[in-house]
Amino acid sequence: MDEDSFTRLFPAKIFCLTLTFAFIVVLHAFSAFAGENTEHQPLNEQVKENRSENVVVSPALGKKSEPFHPIILRAANRHEVDPALVKAVIMVESRYNPHAISKQGARGLMQLMPRTARSLGVVDSFNPEHNVNGGVKYLKQLLDEFDDNLKFALAAYNAGSSKVRRYRGIPPIKATQYYVNRVFEYYQYYKNESVRETDDV
Repeated sequence: MDEDSFTRLFPAKIFCLTLTFAFIVVLHAFSAFAGENTEHQPLNEQVKENRSENVVVSPALGKKSEPFHPIILRAANRHEVDPALVKAVIMVESRYNPHAISKQGARGLMQLMPRTARSLGVVDSFNPEHNVNGGVKYLKQLLDEFDDNLKFALAAYNAGSSKVRRYRGIPPIKATQYYVNRVFEYYQYYKNESVRETDDV
């Protein structure tokens, strides 16, 4: 290539390189946004679709909560939160495993992040009594913050209050949307369970 040809093509090459670099930057930013780390996610972060499956009702589902029922009831009454909602959150968060740890480091039945647990005065996140009391206290704070909008409070429990405020609603994060839907389904199940128990008395 002669010097004149190189001189003529040089600006075009610079433009192509600049365009390629800009594309890479935008692609990286989009990937970071789509897969951004939430403040907290439930144990099962793998979301294949932006829809939830129907809750499979079985005797085993009710039995999972039985060992923790007195703890849940005490915490729910203390902080004025529906026990059925607490049970639903625990089911989605840890499936009633008091030793559960998520990839983000959330711990225990209600999957409290260490910083959140400290702010709530939780001494031992693996202690069911401490964990549930702290988790229900936090859930109540979020319900108050979002004027008892349950969907917003649940989204904040999963992704953080800042994201809910930023998007003025449930953030466009598949894991969070799945989480909210899933909790609602289990909430309905546990509410119906409490009605059945009352009818049996």
